[in-house]
Amino acid sequence: MKIFAKIRFYWGAAVISTVVAALMIPGVMVFRKQKHLVMHYLNRLNMFLMGAKAVAEGTLDPEADIVVMNHQGIMDIVGMEALQKNHLRWVAKKELFETPWYGYLLKYGDMISLDRSSKAGLVGLFKDVKESLEKKHRQVAIFPEGTRAKGQKLLPFKNGTKLIAEKLGLKVQPVIITGSKWVLNEHERTGHSGTIHYKFLPTIDVSEASEDWFEKLHETMQNEIDRIYETTGRIR
Repeated sequence: MKIFAKIRFYWGAAVISTVVAALMIPGVMVFRKQKHLVMHYLNRLNMFLMGAKAVAEGTLDPEADIVVMNHQGIMDIVGMEALQKNHLRWVAKKELFETPWYGYLLKYGDMISLDRSSKAGLVGLFKDVKESLEKKHRQVAIFPEGTRAKGQKLLPFKNGTKLIAEKLGLKVQPVIITGSKWVLNEHERTGHSGTIHYKFLPTIDVSEASEDWFEKLHETMQNEIDRIYETTGRIR
């Protein structure tokens, strides 16, 4: 019933906020060298308390420099962190660094702040990605749509990912996420128990790819989203 879906949404939102504020932020501040483990284990706790789980088809390529994913909401990140143990460095818009609780988590988690309001933001992103790979040895995770999508169709990808990948000659791995909006739908404010699926597609070596690799990436991801929906009925 709709009322129970509404209750589950607010329960899920409360769980995530409480775990972030009471456990995750203090954890990454105190255990700085193990902060990735803090985030993994506590996001698993989030999933458990919400009656959700994350499953993978394929694996995260350790040779990939950037992981690109379609985006529906916060559960994309919660599930991904719960699923794997790599020390991902997420790209988030600057405004999120200024929000209560989540801003502190992004800051102390040493994530990448992207200022989308100026051209200097792309220069900053380039420097941060380069630093992540060469000095911090952390893979970068980004949502090339730039914002949460409401429907099945992918939004146009922002060119920042393309420009940086080509400039640095990076390896890009696409990941298809389905089912996260069922678990927590931030547009309709509904929630359910369920499974978030992550399908890891083959990595693209941009230095050896064709000039239209970015357009083909968008097409490949959309085709896979459509195929999953047609065969399983699972929305993204």
